[in-house]
Amino acid sequence: MDFTVTYHPSPDEVARALQQGLRRQLRLGYLAAPAALVLLGVVCVVVGSRGVAIGSFVAAVLFPFVLNLSIRRTARRQLAYLCVPTTLHVTGDGYECRTEQSTTTMRWSLFSQVVSAPEFWLLFVGKQCAGFLPRRAFDPEQQAELDRFIAARQVGAA
Repeated sequence: MDFTVTYHPSPDEVARALQQGLRRQLRLGYLAAPAALVLLGVVCVVVGSRGVAIGSFVAAVLFPFVLNLSIRRTARRQLAYLCVPTTLHVTGDGYECRTEQSTTTMRWSLFSQVVSAPEFWLLFVGKQCAGFLPRRAFDPEQQAELDRFIAARQVGAA
């Protein structure tokens, strides 16, 4: 495997990739925080504190929306850096990401997990999303080759 592609990520695409990566990274938080707020609401109903109970229930419902807005705000701060013409050079050892301002080289061995999503490959170091590769940057043959490579690497790591 050795190919080079050039693409220009859009702000919406970067926001979606970061959101998908952070959702996976914060999956427990997405479930635990609302569950804890609902539990708090139930306890407050039992002890007769209806105002706090209602507030807890409302917070449990709003939590995922507020977290998504927060993620999008964080992504917007990074758009100027990320939404520039980019060249990716992918090999069996890793990949290099080049822009006019920077060059980053990552070895596949750094990533503990690579999640193949419909729109991106999400790259994780431990439980933290460390980056992404957009599928649309690659032609169908390159996508298939990268999928096979990632699948074989994940099986070998298990």
